[in-house]
Amino acid sequence: MTQVEVLSAGRDRVGGYKVDMTRGERVGRVSSEWFSRPADERYLSLSDLYAVVRRRTERSRTRTVESAAIRVEASCDDAERLALVLPGSDAAIAPTHWSFGQLASLVGAPAAYLRQLPAPLAGINLQFGLSSHRAEQIKTLEIEDGRVELRAATGPEYGRIFDHELVVAVQRIAGNGKGDTRWKIPGVLDWSTGVYNPHVDISQVSTTLYASDRDVFLFLVDDLNPIEAGRLPDGSPDLYFRGFYCWNSEVGAKTLGMASFYLRAVCQNRNLWGVEDFEEITIRHSKYAASRFAQEAAPALASFANSSSRPFVNGIRAARETIVARTDDDRSEFLRKRGFSKTETAKIIERVLSEEGHKPESVFDFVQGITAVARGKTHQDARLDLEARAKKLLNRAA
Repeated sequence: MTQVEVLSAGRDRVGGYKVDMTRGERVGRVSSEWFSRPADERYLSLSDLYAVVRRRTERSRTRTVESAAIRVEASCDDAERLALVLPGSDAAIAPTHWSFGQLASLVGAPAAYLRQLPAPLAGINLQFGLSSHRAEQIKTLEIEDGRVELRAATGPEYGRIFDHELVVAVQRIAGNGKGDTRWKIPGVLDWSTGVYNPHVDISQVSTTLYASDRDVFLFLVDDLNPIEAGRLPDGSPDLYFRGFYCWNSEVGAKTLGMASFYLRAVCQNRNLWGVEDFEEITIRHSKYAASRFAQEAAPALASFANSSSRPFVNGIRAARETIVARTDDDRSEFLRKRGFSKTETAKIIERVLSEEGHKPESVFDFVQGITAVARGKTHQDARLDLEARAKKLLNRAA
């Protein structure tokens, strides 16, 4: 069946396609971002987001200074306010809430405690810490926007990757993120019908492009080009589409990272449903972070965006075709030999029977049963362990 035929077969009358959310994993990372972002951190296009973070970089400068040469001043007009005078600067620099915490951490002072002290007393403590700082140097990120602010204070070996650099890497494959390429802000699942509609207007509610003064987070999908990888119990196509999300913090609040995967649907609150083949790369902002981003992360993102879905489809097909159990004894033996407890084994078999309409026979059946049981785990470690074991089974079948 061709891709056009798949889309036609899976569509319903409103232009979406039926999906089965009982299969695969549920990933809540995007939903967490969506839930926590205020209106001024939401962007309707990659161009808008890039313009903001690029201007921020253009107004910023970074330098490495001697810790002992930093002078802390308490404002006479505001007993709660501290300012910093850095070597080579006459004007005082105001630390942000974030950078004050970083600075306190670097010199071994509890930021929460310092914030409770009167400014002169907090300044004395911070000054002492800076004068006796064992690392001796601090790397700053300063920005001028009416006044000069200290956005970040890190160790001298901090490898900064600016937020706009990540956005540019995404723009190279996704254009504006609004469908001018195959990559776009996702549609939405209608829970009442089980239909995923990729055609949804982009608004502050639906967007998945975010940036704050501390970080960026972007999530895009290729949901206009679904891929068939087998059939559902009712004979309709089991459709997937590709997606990825990535994140960064140029001020040290997060690592840089990206995750790629196949999924079946995105709901209104941006939970990802039916996720398969999840892969993640993270890069700490260490000394060589910039070169690792250029040599590993950015090429990996471009490779996934431009790669064929054939290996994924073939892997699913192989798992469906690999029959490993035909009797109840076979089923129990298959799972017990792979380290599943008697209780887990019973739950996995039961979930496959209830969701697929038959007892597990193929590797794919067992993988779906394991991930279904994993979704019910309240403890993250237990859930991740089951999902990893399911992925291992699938990879072996491929």
